[in-house]
Amino acid sequence: MGEWITGRNPIYEVLRSKRRQINRLWIAEDAQLSGRLVEIIQLAQSQRVLIEKIRRTDLDGIDRNHQGAALSTGAYPYSDLGSIIHTAEKRCEPLFVLLLDQVQDPQNLGTLLRSAEAFGVHGVILPLARAAAVTPAVVNASSGATELLQIAQHNLAQAIDQLKQAGGWIIGLEDSPAAQPPEKVDLRGAIGLVIGNEAIGLRRLVRGKCDLLMRLPMQGQIDSLNAAVAGSIALYLARQARRSAD
Repeated sequence: MGEWITGRNPIYEVLRSKRRQINRLWIAEDAQLSGRLVEIIQLAQSQRVLIEKIRRTDLDGIDRNHQGAALSTGAYPYSDLGSIIHTAEKRCEPLFVLLLDQVQDPQNLGTLLRSAEAFGVHGVILPLARAAAVTPAVVNASSGATELLQIAQHNLAQAIDQLKQAGGWIIGLEDSPAAQPPEKVDLRGAIGLVIGNEAIGLRRLVRGKCDLLMRLPMQGQIDSLNAAVAGSIALYLARQARRSAD
């Protein structure tokens, strides 16, 4: 099933990655041709994509935050766990995977995917049900990072088992007495970092499959962090630990 991607950065990344089927590009007839929009048009032309200039009101019917452009594409091309593991092996790097346990808010998912791409994860695992998937809203929230990542949909418990078989150490992010602070957690090796649902955190089965739990120390009066913020901080800490090990 096709979908519309809007926003200049997401459209640019979709075209640049060349992973999706591209149908056509709509440009607002009154759009100023400069900056990223020029790059989008050049990429579309090089790929022989049909480019049409249309009324801005027609774009508004797709998304009011379209930024003067909309790209008609095929569905998002999910990867698989085997390919993610192979990517780490091909790069001769310790496995670095983000697993999301029923994260449901598209904005949170987009933020986590953007952070995952920025901090060098080899892939992201999403559950098969009761979780946000890669939709146009998520592509937009990630600023197009979805198109640069390997994202797989998988039974989370089974994915954890496979990651362990590949040498991965599974770390669940949780604010609980059983969780350890980052300075006591070795983030340098092959790891799978698990982020829980916005409301209930990690499910019991998933928590039980984690090798250890990690918590982020808090000093302010707010007693918890948004799942996307906490996950992004944890990804950054892992990236810094891995750099120090190089």
